Amino acid sequence: MAAGQTAFEPADAPAAAQTERQKLRKHFGRFDILFFLLCTIVGVDTIGTVASSGAEAFTWLIVLAVVFFIPSALLIAELGAAFPEEGGPYIWTSRAFGRLAGAVNNFLYWITNPVWLGGTLAVAAVTAFTTFFNDGKDLSTPAFYAFALVFIWVGVLAAILSFDVGKWIPTIGAWSRFVLLGFFTLTVVVYGIKHGLHGFGLGDFSPTYAGFVGLVPVLMFNYVGFELPNTAGDEMTDAQKDVPFAIFRSAALSVLLYALPILGILLVLPVKAITGLGGFLDAIRQVFTVYGGNVAADGTVTSSGAGTVLGDIAAILFILTVLSSGVTWVMGSDRALAVSGYDGAAPRFLGVISSRFGTPVRVNILSGLVSTLVLVLAHQLTNGSAAKLFGAVLGLAISTTLISYLGIFPALAVLRYKAPDVPRPYKAPFPRTISVVLTVLILFASVQLIAPGLGDHWFKKDEYAVDGWTHAERWQYLLTEAVPLAVFILLGVLFWALGKPTRTANSLAKE
Repeated sequence: MAAGQTAFEPADAPAAAQTERQKLRKHFGRFDILFFLLCTIVGVDTIGTVASSGAEAFTWLIVLAVVFFIPSALLIAELGAAFPEEGGPYIWTSRAFGRLAGAVNNFLYWITNPVWLGGTLAVAAVTAFTTFFNDGKDLSTPAFYAFALVFIWVGVLAAILSFDVGKWIPTIGAWSRFVLLGFFTLTVVVYGIKHGLHGFGLGDFSPTYAGFVGLVPVLMFNYVGFELPNTAGDEMTDAQKDVPFAIFRSAALSVLLYALPILGILLVLPVKAITGLGGFLDAIRQVFTVYGGNVAADGTVTSSGAGTVLGDIAAILFILTVLSSGVTWVMGSDRALAVSGYDGAAPRFLGVISSRFGTPVRVNILSGLVSTLVLVLAHQLTNGSAAKLFGAVLGLAISTTLISYLGIFPALAVLRYKAPDVPRPYKAPFPRTISVVLTVLILFASVQLIAPGLGDHWFKKDEYAVDGWTHAERWQYLLTEAVPLAVFILLGVLFWALGKPTRTANSLAKE
């Protein structure tokens, strides 16, 4: 074994990897990983989208927790402890299926995050601001861009900071979730005692195929991310022990943090009044009237006194929460892209770790530029419609994210076969079954995201159509999803081609 090479690093790792990995710093402990995972998995931007499907959303949330969330936790716990190098999912995919597959998969894994940050998360933050601080009125175009761009670049700056500083963003984000979701849930109880709640019959919780198509993709999107801390594997103090510990604890907390507020929204708001973009924010405003304010007969909410103050605090916590979601995913996926750069599956220019910060600053800046471009393009293409922008970009972010797991999930079974002698501190049960079931679910969800309702009634109104889009616009929606996805795949191949000089240099070094 060469000097500086770990027991987990393949023998053909480029010398460039050693150069860059020496700049990394170990600042990532057990509870840092736990808080990081909570920010990664528990995202408040999609709570309204899930709740808008009604009581059956709660049913599918529990079903997916059993058949998808728990198995994926078992899968990642094994891979993360057995192969804990920097780059995580890129390492697993490329070692299982080769660098070309790793390059394409990793590009999809990375690109979804600046798309998500510049589209869905930025719009959600703007919506929280306008709902609570601007009387629900839309911002002017210049004000919209000013707010959204500050949001994006604060997130990028947080990702650039070294982990000993930057890790405090996920920590703050995790506590923001605890306070926001916990206080909201308690307030729902107070609201219910004072005003009564919407009742549900057992039949309302019955799962339907339409609900499956509409909910499974977004729930899977909520339930992925266990692997993200492993993108900073070489920055962990003890990956083999800490990864399984953090995964299993974050899994239990995440289900609870999703289930309680979604049930709270369903109990407070009529299903027809819940929107994907503003559902959670509307529910906060309504239940917080118990502290000051009232709800008119037509559903109009007026806040006053403590209700206004607490609502404003909740809006700030909401913005911090969505920001920390974006920061953790950008931190992780940017590291994975940088690793592919010095591993020969992306341009070497991107595979550089900053000596000053110990982070992939070049990739961080690229992510900020892509987020900015997405924000501008999406805003223009949807004519400034927040609902359309949110729905289209969320669909693209989810589909791109989920497709990247077509390389990650099968890697468990493949690496059990290809690398049987690698020590595995934790071994998942039934590895082939887990890999196959998770991969099939991802395939189905990905198809339904691109063409909702395909196989039944494609883009049928009130069943499969995305918020803000009509049945007549189904082809336009299809293009907004399929064309960027095809471009991203081709760019992944291009990145692999541009990594050839690094692969060649490695081959020459071995001779």
